[in-house]
Amino acid sequence: MAATNGTIDALDPNNSSKNTLKLENTEKRDTLTAIEKRYQEKWQESGVFHASAPSTEEVPTGSVSPSELRRQQPKYFGTFAYPYMNGTLHAGHSFTASKVEFTAGFARMQGKRVLFPLGFHCTGMPIKACADKLTEDVRKFGKHFEQYEEETSVPDPSEPVPAPTQSQTKEDITKFTSKKSKAAAKGVKLKYQFQIMLALGIPKEEIHKFADAAYWLQYFPPLCKQDLNNFGARIDWRRSFVTTDANPYYDAFVRWQMHRLKELDKIQYGVRYTVYSPKDGQPCMDHDRTEGEGVAPQDYTALKLKVKDWAPDAAKIVQGKIPDSANVYFVPATLRPETMYGQTCCFVGPKIKYGVFKVSESDYYVVTKRAAWNMAFQGTFFKSDQFPRTADELVPVVELTGSSVVGTLVSAPLSIHKNGVRILPMDSVLPTKGTGVVTSVPSDSPDDFATITDLAKKADYYGIKKEWAELEIPPIIDTPSYGNLTAPFLVKKMKINSPKDAKQLAEAKDLAYKEGYYKGTMLVGDFKGQSVETAKPKVKEALIKSGEAFEYAEPNGHVVSRSGDECVVAYLGQWFLNYGENDPEWRQQVLDYVGGDMETYSVDTRNAFQKNLEWLNRWACARTYGLGSKLPWDPKFLVESLSDSTIYMAYYTVAHFLHSDIFGAQKGLLDIKPEQMIDEVWDYVFCRREISEDLIDSCGIQKADLEKMRREFEYWYPLDMRVSGKDLIPNHLTFFLYIHTELFPREYWPQSVRVNGHLLLNGEKMSKSTGNFLTLHDAVAKYGADACRIALADAGDGGEDANFEETVANQIILRLYTLKVWCEEVTQDETLRTGVADNFWDKLFENEMNTLVHEARQHYEATNYKLALKSALYDFTSTRDFYREACISASIPMHASLLHTYISLQALLITPIAPHWADYIWTEVLNNPTTIQSALYPTRPLPSPSLTAALAYIRTTSSAITSAEAATVRKLSKGKTVAFDPRQDKILTIYYASGFPAWQERYIELVREAFDATTLAFDDKAVNSRIPNQEKKRAVPFVQGLKKRLVAGEEQEKVFERNLGFEEGAVLEQMVRGLRKTTGCQVVEVVEVRERGGVGDGKQGIVRIGENVGEERHGLPPQAEAAIPGAPGFGFENI
Repeated sequence: MAATNGTIDALDPNNSSKNTLKLENTEKRDTLTAIEKRYQEKWQESGVFHASAPSTEEVPTGSVSPSELRRQQPKYFGTFAYPYMNGTLHAGHSFTASKVEFTAGFARMQGKRVLFPLGFHCTGMPIKACADKLTEDVRKFGKHFEQYEEETSVPDPSEPVPAPTQSQTKEDITKFTSKKSKAAAKGVKLKYQFQIMLALGIPKEEIHKFADAAYWLQYFPPLCKQDLNNFGARIDWRRSFVTTDANPYYDAFVRWQMHRLKELDKIQYGVRYTVYSPKDGQPCMDHDRTEGEGVAPQDYTALKLKVKDWAPDAAKIVQGKIPDSANVYFVPATLRPETMYGQTCCFVGPKIKYGVFKVSESDYYVVTKRAAWNMAFQGTFFKSDQFPRTADELVPVVELTGSSVVGTLVSAPLSIHKNGVRILPMDSVLPTKGTGVVTSVPSDSPDDFATITDLAKKADYYGIKKEWAELEIPPIIDTPSYGNLTAPFLVKKMKINSPKDAKQLAEAKDLAYKEGYYKGTMLVGDFKGQSVETAKPKVKEALIKSGEAFEYAEPNGHVVSRSGDECVVAYLGQWFLNYGENDPEWRQQVLDYVGGDMETYSVDTRNAFQKNLEWLNRWACARTYGLGSKLPWDPKFLVESLSDSTIYMAYYTVAHFLHSDIFGAQKGLLDIKPEQMIDEVWDYVFCRREISEDLIDSCGIQKADLEKMRREFEYWYPLDMRVSGKDLIPNHLTFFLYIHTELFPREYWPQSVRVNGHLLLNGEKMSKSTGNFLTLHDAVAKYGADACRIALADAGDGGEDANFEETVANQIILRLYTLKVWCEEVTQDETLRTGVADNFWDKLFENEMNTLVHEARQHYEATNYKLALKSALYDFTSTRDFYREACISASIPMHASLLHTYISLQALLITPIAPHWADYIWTEVLNNPTTIQSALYPTRPLPSPSLTAALAYIRTTSSAITSAEAATVRKLSKGKTVAFDPRQDKILTIYYASGFPAWQERYIELVREAFDATTLAFDDKAVNSRIPNQEKKRAVPFVQGLKKRLVAGEEQEKVFERNLGFEEGAVLEQMVRGLRKTTGCQVVEVVEVRERGGVGDGKQGIVRIGENVGEERHGLPPQAEAAIPGAPGFGFENI
């Protein structure tokens, strides 16, 4: 027991977040979270997020078409991938969920009915595999693991630790791959499942319960639900469910789906290659893996190079162990069977261990143990119904090192060297790829040519005869770029001097393959004159037919199943979904939709879908181990986890009618039993058939109830937005599109798919091993829901990785708290101005609020939440701050009604992102009678262009003046000469132009003529030729400035506009008080600059504001001469 308690201490789950930001003073956070809890309870009690379609009583069945009903009563239906119930949610889950959450919040404010449901995925191997491991742990160590003896370990500092991947950041009990903290490393190895459970905070007394797979389904869904409620998610929990046959209603739904796909010939049975777990005895698909998601079978042609004469060392080793009359074959695996005419030798790795494996009484293969293990599942050593489970069932007759077989003479199929070729050493042969035996074609393989050249030069060093590496290299493929000896040409051209020039050889290999395959022509063999692309499959077929080769496959990457088993490729009969090239019409249907009507929010997402659709092929949809629904027509199989999760969004539409708990044990709003949900009922509900008396009689469901279910589906569908991580495009999201387009009428196909990148934490990948990790529960507990939500909105919106910055979340706590207190105080402030709000600063403030309301709406509509947050919170509070400072400078109070409007708009604008804070302000500060969750987005007048321009002018001019003064202060501090001393009494003079210079008008017309609005082309030559030399100094920069704006796409009317839209002198008059305060100037003068009467007479100034109003000024400084309307000049001088 002491050992177990030591394990608990060492595996403290808090270690996973030990390097995240530490908060010290939490008083403000605690105040905000108390508000959040209060409103979460109100929302759940009132059922504000419960959404229903218009009832058949309101709108009778058949009285209006579904599309018309959706038009009359708009709706939004959004989902994200339901989380897998082998752990709690992490911050990355909340990032994906937030995209649906923010969109749902805004849709509510648009007056739409909004449905955001969530289920719990339990199908597949992970839960079952972990439960089985715990069963074994309990058997070994007792119910509470009291018999466990602690195993210490000292990490090997020389052993590299792989960088954590995003897929490892999930709070996933089945995929714990953490590198332990120092404390943990000294005490415990995470060898057993119970230790992993302890590391994730599961109480020791409860762990034994998880040996029952069903307990996982009871334990984690409530935690998931609570975490999302604490986050403030707008989820309709009435529609939740667990997958697998644990819920008989969902099970009936999956069986219907499988039946219909099989009837449509989309599910087929056949013998094919698939990634396979020997230990589990079944295919291992993406979600069944701890390593290797996306890895697929790689097909090879395995050649049979028969031994003619063993090398002396090898002959001694095999003597007496293999019959003298036996046929022994070295078996290289090649991707280029069409090049086998050019074989000159065969390579082995001198340090690699090979086995001689018995195929039949007369035949033996020489390959690595790894390759033989793959072959064992492809009919070579075992029949498909007798596949081995463990490697000790496949024992080689004898083992050989690569060095011992060097010099062996073998016959190479198709080679021009009919007397045979030799086995030679090659250091770069990998035991982890192919068979460990590599046939050499130096005419077309740069690696091979570089190696045989090196072997011939250093024959004595390698212990071979030189002539073995100097066999004739025949031309076999002609290419337009590299001739008929591609490899020698590239090796010479790229100055490759050694087999160790790996980078250049990799580049040369790529060039050689592409040129040969796409542009090459065969020079030899039965297919001489044909293109390589045409001849390749024919050569492969001929080799296999002659018995000189066979098909071989292996995973194109390392794959480990959830049970910890290294996977192979098996050739076996299985049920599969016929995705890809074998059903071109189906694939094209999806491609057309992706490239057409479906919204993807980015070109990159659309391209990723199209690329994957071109690549994706048949997918095994059933297995024998794990949790799930049984395949209806072959119940020894279970439906695979990525195949029962393609259209479950449709199930959300009727789930609440069928059951009121996630297991389907309690009836829902309608009195329907699971056995009544026959396939024909699902067909009717999902608009695949019409109602009939036969249907009603066969299912026993009342007609009115059937119509209610159909109404829910045909109203909520099509799905408006599906959100997921971009890593699901290669499987789930593409399957989702395939099945929707096949099973549902066109009207109900998904409207949009939005993908996001992974979520970084503080600019780094989330990783338990580095202590940079947050679960959703921990993030909300640490910062509160709204601060987390704002930080997630601020994290980014594109498909690239986003960043949850803890400093942002922490700063948001202060911002929200301070703004809350200000709102509370302002609503009680009796010193505020009342009456008509017609002051200049009042007008600017109201106009800018209107601008930001419209701007935020545009960003919300485009689902650009980072920009929406900027407009709705950051810019909105900045506008208030500007108004407050302006009123202080003008010595007038702020206006009460404008501040009330500001507070109301601020609450409404931030509602989609920070609803708790917004609802508090809305109901408790502004005393509105109903929740802000039911409020509509504000309708405001369009902003006034003149006021918008005036505000921009004020900000630009004020910034330029204060920046200039600050620059002078910096120069002075460095001992540099300055025009005035900012520390002494000073005067600020601002020069504004009364009109644009007359000469500019001429060049505006010239630019109009030279610019082509269609092509955005500009004829510089024509313009420059018409500018007199004496005017080039001032005219050329002016013309180029206009050109730059036009070519950038700015509207011509705006570029050529010569009207500011406001009176510049009047605006400067309003600014004087504020500038006097911010600059500390005793005097601020405003001087109007005018053109004198005659051409070339220069400019004169008239003081409009200051001590000498009306005074004329001559000999104006350069700042005054340069002033144009909207861009005043200014200068400081000491008094």
